[in-house]
Amino acid sequence: MLEVEGISKRFGSRLAVDRVSFRVAVGESVGLLGPNGAGKTTAIAIISGIARPDDGFVALEGVRVTQDAGVLKRRVGLVPQDLALYEELTASANLELFGGLYGLTAERLRQRAEDALALVGLADRRHERVKGFSGGMKRRLNIAGALLHDPDLILLDEPTVGVDPQSRNAIFENLEELKRRGKTLLYTTHYMEEAERLCDRVLVMDRGRILAADSVPALRQRYGNLEAAFMQLTGRALRDGADA
Repeated sequence: MLEVEGISKRFGSRLAVDRVSFRVAVGESVGLLGPNGAGKTTAIAIISGIARPDDGFVALEGVRVTQDAGVLKRRVGLVPQDLALYEELTASANLELFGGLYGLTAERLRQRAEDALALVGLADRRHERVKGFSGGMKRRLNIAGALLHDPDLILLDEPTVGVDPQSRNAIFENLEELKRRGKTLLYTTHYMEEAERLCDRVLVMDRGRILAADSVPALRQRYGNLEAAFMQLTGRALRDGADA
């Protein structure tokens, strides 16, 4: 489904993405795991066609994606890290706006909006203004907006940032349902437990580079059994340390 080959991106003297390469199969869920500032969001911007790489290329089913590749972009759904919603509009009105940008006809847009709201558990809040929604509800509506045009590949850039545990679990149930429907997911996060729950494979990224790539069990086996040294301090040592 997705091929990323040697992409790099500089912002001035800073190399945000450094020769990143990987592939994602049809129906696979891949996690891009790394700390803040690792280059995950920049990589997502390049893959979605929003940003142009300085080097390398991105291909969707063998066809290269460029900034003007509108037909290919319609096969990709993007859930950005920052909320892309109009808070004075209702949930339905937001989806109507996004669907119109994708060129959906009125009847198809109505059905797709109903399906997306039902998937994310907001069907009963469709006529309410977004400004009254909780953070978790806004995140779920953000996901619904990315599904309106029925994309083959869904890019999710830290979609659980700033949400409570209940909303976070609801988002994961939504994503697991998308997996069951055969959608291909590329998911960025800095939480290992999220990658473990959702992803078939994990790409560990830091300072713009891919440091490791494998399934979660394989990564645990390779890096999780390191020897540990334990030191026990006496009461006097603890007191001396406290005084120091």
